[in-house]
Amino acid sequence: MSITAADIAKLRAATGAGMMDCKNAMVEAEGDMEKAADLLRKKGILKAAKRADKVASEGVVVASLSSDSKTGALVEVNCETDFVSGSEDFIKFANEVVGLVAKENPADEAALNSLKLTSGETITEAVGELGLKLGEKISIRRFVRYQTDGLVATYLHGKKIGIMLELAGGNATVGTDVAMHIAATNPKCLDRTSIDPALVEKEREIYIDQLKQQGKPENMIENIVKGKLDKYYAEVCLVEQPFIKNEEIKIEKLLADNGATLVRFTRFELGEGFEKVVKNFADEVAEQLK
Repeated sequence: MSITAADIAKLRAATGAGMMDCKNAMVEAEGDMEKAADLLRKKGILKAAKRADKVASEGVVVASLSSDSKTGALVEVNCETDFVSGSEDFIKFANEVVGLVAKENPADEAALNSLKLTSGETITEAVGELGLKLGEKISIRRFVRYQTDGLVATYLHGKKIGIMLELAGGNATVGTDVAMHIAATNPKCLDRTSIDPALVEKEREIYIDQLKQQGKPENMIENIVKGKLDKYYAEVCLVEQPFIKNEEIKIEKLLADNGATLVRFTRFELGEGFEKVVKNFADEVAEQLK
């Protein structure tokens, strides 16, 4: 059995695995390149399984928008470190996934994972291969797709915040302006009709308790609470917020002045809801060597 450096380099180029991993696989496979690649894949699956409990809170939010602005998609793809999130392979994968979401309109996670990339691999297979190559847990956390007879606008704030919205009427400029505003202010809902009544009731109870503790007369409390709730709505409802580019007007007026109605919006912020674990760099390196 003769295994050359060229053979090892070829296997490494095909799989993205480390040099020593490739050498060991070639020895185990007795020089059979295809068998060695299968061995690496199997070992990669085991390696990925070890990382299943890792928190993949880094990554990118990516967007896709059709040329006619009628169809758009937003996807969050996660990894473990900011370093990997900036790698060419990771970004290429994320952009291909969001393009597939826009084109194929998968109904759920299972449907998404069964879609095939240009390489011929399913997304599930590609996630495993990418995890092997980059040495981190890779996952697609969430995705959304819009299709409309109106207009879809998207906006990315770096790689960490992505916005997509649907307008009836209006134009791309106002769509982008509103999307930028949403990125900056993170409104909880579109308007008063779309806010969770339980949240409003919770605020009301808090205000009433505060006012009673302050000794406010019962006949004044209701009016004071109404004023406080109006202020609360202005903070959490998008259409009632002052426009970040011109605080003299509210989003509702900005839309009306441009003949637009905001139908819906989605805001993805990278890693929101995750509890990040901060580790010592030396500990990270030691863990990678396990």
